[in-house]
Amino acid sequence: MSGKLNVVLAGLGFGGAFVPIHRNHPDVGTVGLFDPDIKLSDLFAKRYNCDKVYSSFDEILEDKSVDAVHLISPIPLHEEQTIKVLDAGKHCACTVPMATSIEGLKRIVKLVNKTGKNYMMMETSVYTNHFFHVKEMIENNEFGKIQFLRGAHYQDMENWPSYWMGLPPMLYGTHAIAPLVMTSNSKIVRTHCFGSGNMREELQKQYGNPFPLECAIFEFENGLKAEVTRSLFSNSRGGSECFNIYGENSTFEWQQIEEENPVIFRIGKLKADGKGGFLRGKRGSSEHFTPSDHGHLLPTEIAKYTIRGKYFDELNPQLTFEEGGGHGGSHPHMVNEFIRSIVEGRKPWIDEQISANITAAGICAHESAMNNGKEVILPDFTKL
Repeated sequence: MSGKLNVVLAGLGFGGAFVPIHRNHPDVGTVGLFDPDIKLSDLFAKRYNCDKVYSSFDEILEDKSVDAVHLISPIPLHEEQTIKVLDAGKHCACTVPMATSIEGLKRIVKLVNKTGKNYMMMETSVYTNHFFHVKEMIENNEFGKIQFLRGAHYQDMENWPSYWMGLPPMLYGTHAIAPLVMTSNSKIVRTHCFGSGNMREELQKQYGNPFPLECAIFEFENGLKAEVTRSLFSNSRGGSECFNIYGENSTFEWQQIEEENPVIFRIGKLKADGKGGFLRGKRGSSEHFTPSDHGHLLPTEIAKYTIRGKYFDELNPQLTFEEGGGHGGSHPHMVNEFIRSIVEGRKPWIDEQISANITAAGICAHESAMNNGKEVILPDFTKL
């Protein structure tokens, strides 16, 4: 595709953080905004000099000048809004999860195949500084053979919007699952999962889910195994979206307390002892390290948004506001990948099939938990 893209952001609560990134991306032309709260749309439009405010979601779909839509809307809306965007002949980026049912995932994948438009699940966990560091370690073969993977996402959702109340943990498991899929370079094919603990009765009514925490074992197509733990309620643990990679030569482990730094464990390589056995080359070592910023991978116009900073508000001189640094610096990397994939006429790194596999792993894990750990085989989204 040649020329600049006309983009609309739908949902400006959490989505407001993405407005300046789209506005300043060198491959984006016009930026339109939509939120059910029209005052919020007007506020962001004025602050960032956006081109248009839409009064309804359907108005976006009817606007033939719009090339792509970035959905940052509540989870229950993701499936139907994605279908409508693709049906309208527009590229679609959507915050996680892709959908909350296997049938919903299949609908989206089939429609991407039919329309030829790009779909990208905007998964923050694989664009953080932590993940970029691990990705570079893999490229440099520092892990050797990867032997096991572990992910977790702990978060307390009390007092959040009503659709969160009692949500099955694994239906929103992508932050813990995605780093494992993308470091294994393989898709998940089956799972066993157990739910643990008990939630208050009022939290069980909406989804029929009794579990505040779910813990799953996943098998990958290449034979690797992983363990993922996800909690949403009634679990006294500080919030964390974390993953660990265990290799024969090195291991990466996320920090226990978010304000601290992750750890790299290293061990010497085995050497033949001349007697038919092996000796370890040197003793193991461990070190904390600070993941470095990866803004250098981005266009200069949006590189600053990997780091949180305070900016002067010219419209309201008495106020300053914060921008950038969201989810480990991931936000501009996600936007850039979505935009560049369209411009370059290729699939995004997290395309519709990978997005579906990551999301389906959580959906199938919850199904297993509701059946006391029974094996559940994931669907193959390449054969739809």
